[in-house]
Amino acid sequence: MVKTVLTIMITALITSSALADDHVKTTADARYELTMLTGYGITHRGFGETRSQVQTWDAIARLGWYLSGDVGKGSWYQGRHQLLVELPYHLAVDHGGRSMVGGYLLGSWKFTSLNHVKPYIFAGGGPVYVDLGLPSMGAKLNFSYQGGTGMQIPLGQATMLNLEYRYHHISNAGTATPNEPLNSSKILVGVSWLY
Repeated sequence: MVKTVLTIMITALITSSALADDHVKTTADARYELTMLTGYGITHRGFGETRSQVQTWDAIARLGWYLSGDVGKGSWYQGRHQLLVELPYHLAVDHGGRSMVGGYLLGSWKFTSLNHVKPYIFAGGGPVYVDLGLPSMGAKLNFSYQGGTGMQIPLGQATMLNLEYRYHHISNAGTATPNEPLNSSKILVGVSWLY
């Protein structure tokens, strides 16, 4: 499964980087954004009801739609609204290679007033299937909510380097007992292509 995910990511990287620079001149011109992220996550034992340590290698494919042009021109908060759809894969490196997969819907605000760096904030969530072998979670179908911040640094006309932090929560939302949540932090790096 990991090999398949990596193959898809590499194919998308090669195809997207060839197309992106030909169609978009700036962040202000973009209508869509394709992002591939990878990184590390770890739960915070003792934060809330989290008791289990879970360390993950994360791979996330993200498609973003810009919902507006620049709002607040000339102000410090000048930016664009974005709707993000993510397909995450979380490999639990300290639980025998077990994994989690899901789908997230996030809202984002990208600050566009700076020339060389584009900070952003986001929040949202969605369902996640958890196969970690932790009886304390009570169910395999769980739900996640998350929020975070990041920045994009231009690598080319329509190619951006992403650096991102997110707080990530998973629990069964009270649909089963027990219901130990996984509260974690994730540090991610990736590449975005603007279309």
